[in-house]
Amino acid sequence: MTDFIISLPKAELHVHIEGTLEPEMMFELAARNGVDLPFASVEEIGAAYEFTDLQSFLDIYYQGAEVLQTSDDFRDLMWAYLERAASDGVRHTEMFFDAQTHTNRGIGFDVFMPGFAAAMDRATAELGMTSLLIMCFLRHLPESAAIETLEAARPYLGQIAAVGLDSSELGHPPEDFARVFAMARDAGLRSVAHAGEEGPPGFISGALDSLRAERIDHGVTCDQDDGLVSRLVTEQIPLTMCPLSNVRLKAFERMEDHNLKRLMERGVKVTVNSDDPSYFGGYIADNYRALEHGLGLTHADLAVLAGNSIEASFLDDEAKAMLIAEIDEMLAD
Repeated sequence: MTDFIISLPKAELHVHIEGTLEPEMMFELAARNGVDLPFASVEEIGAAYEFTDLQSFLDIYYQGAEVLQTSDDFRDLMWAYLERAASDGVRHTEMFFDAQTHTNRGIGFDVFMPGFAAAMDRATAELGMTSLLIMCFLRHLPESAAIETLEAARPYLGQIAAVGLDSSELGHPPEDFARVFAMARDAGLRSVAHAGEEGPPGFISGALDSLRAERIDHGVTCDQDDGLVSRLVTEQIPLTMCPLSNVRLKAFERMEDHNLKRLMERGVKVTVNSDDPSYFGGYIADNYRALEHGLGLTHADLAVLAGNSIEASFLDDEAKAMLIAEIDEMLAD
């Protein structure tokens, strides 16, 4: 099954590049840049990765990002993820980055964007992997800060495919960001949004209606509203689900309780992704394996999930058709 999972052509649509920062690289970059870490060892960092909810994770996530200082740091971070994703059979990835996490500490677009671009270009040339960037706005900050970030990003919009919304969900409804998302659409960017990870189903509807989100990132609480599930099915709105993340952050106690398979059986276009793999114990193939073990997914189920990821991506129709054909050939063999 592991070989089958890795061989499936997949797209990863929900991964935060800052969340791929492995403890070993965190120490390496801290030493390179003279940053003091509140951890004495890699093992101590691992021990700190016991989260009770989304906020307990975000506290350490933002702390870890402090070691990212130079273009080379961002290049190395991005390359490490892309190389790992390729080894898991990812053929295309659309990655979130949190510009405000960096600009708020004096690290500008002119630092992180060239680093990202160098690694992405290398991945295309050496790994045959395509990739896109999605700039997320931090929802615990006011919309005015998001607008400032969009304005700062304008010289780099040719390198950004879409905008998203992430960070602390509770108490921060998507409607608060309707204006900046409209501005982003006017600038030619597509839109996605985190919703329904901890927040209510109404946050999912709000992201669709107020932000015109084309995909919902997470969306696990959608099954609390049958009408919303029917809408997701009818409109074929993809959910970029992250099973290991959901268990680590206590959305579900066990993988066996996860609602991905139930939603899939109801016709929702669910996809599998890793979210913040360094912090949640697994990259994309690990998430596929966890679902296969916990929910009893078959080869056919896993192929559907891989196909969904391709269809839900921002690839053009020709590229999608080629990858879907590869999946079909695997099932026919």
